[in-house]
Amino acid sequence: MSPHATDREPSHSSPTVLDLQVEQYLNHLLVERGLSKNTLTAYRRDLARYVEFCRAAGIVQAQDITHEVVTQFAASLAMPVGDAKPLASASISRAISGMRGFHRFLLLEQVTDVDVSHDLKPQVPRRRLPKALSVEQVLAMLATPNPDEVVGIRDRALLEFLYATGARVSEVLALDVDDVDVDSHVVRLRGKGGKQRIVPIGSHARAALAAYLVRARPTFVAKSKHGQAAIFLNTNGGRLSRQSAWLIIKQSAEAAHITSAVSPHVMRHSFATHLLDGGADVRVVQELLGHASVATTEIYTMVTVDRLREVYVTSHPRALAK
Repeated sequence: MSPHATDREPSHSSPTVLDLQVEQYLNHLLVERGLSKNTLTAYRRDLARYVEFCRAAGIVQAQDITHEVVTQFAASLAMPVGDAKPLASASISRAISGMRGFHRFLLLEQVTDVDVSHDLKPQVPRRRLPKALSVEQVLAMLATPNPDEVVGIRDRALLEFLYATGARVSEVLALDVDDVDVDSHVVRLRGKGGKQRIVPIGSHARAALAAYLVRARPTFVAKSKHGQAAIFLNTNGGRLSRQSAWLIIKQSAEAAHITSAVSPHVMRHSFATHLLDGGADVRVVQELLGHASVATTEIYTMVTVDRLREVYVTSHPRALAK
């Protein structure tokens, strides 16, 4: 058995019993745990890698997987294959966690008599602090779209909306016009696992959104053959794509002379960091972000503490030894 027999990308051989067992597990995650589409896709990709490893070792059903197999698979994740770089520690940890979840499921379903992965510990990746823009950088980005063009009006509304709500870009692009309550100044967002939350919209974002809905969106709707309920539309009248949203943000950051990489998630990080800098309670920020656990939100408090420490060291006359 060779742990190097598999490549990073799974092949497309005929399905085995193990393939079907993985599908049953993925269906369990979808139905019983209500995982989001993106999370489920990540599980599927990781488990496809595992199935391919087993296939290369001559294993076609879960009952034949041994502790040695799972150990060798875990070791193989850190090894480069061909010209491909080794997986990052976070990706290795996720792959191992996915494999362990699969084997726990098999044991609970009495497909196997033992969990062969029970003592395998996933790597604990070093937690990187989220990147956030300064308030000045965000304001510079918001000022870049051309207010005299329909595309610019839309882009300004999108940027304002992302920063005002801290929503994931997928949540914003999934919004329909009816999801915004203009009178109450709130929006209904659908997060991971279909969970809904209500988030307020600030005055600047409301003004930008109103300008877009009145002055720009009708132009895009007119180009749609069947009408369109989505708030944010492309120039052909269809729902704006994630790729287009990424490009809008990237171009706005470049126009604002921001040299660091700026993504939709950086806008989300900036929203959270600026709220905490302003004294917001971490549990309120948790609710606004749609985090299931406050522990996920608390990482942003580390950012603000780092910033406080930096200001202290550079400003206090007795912070540094002479």
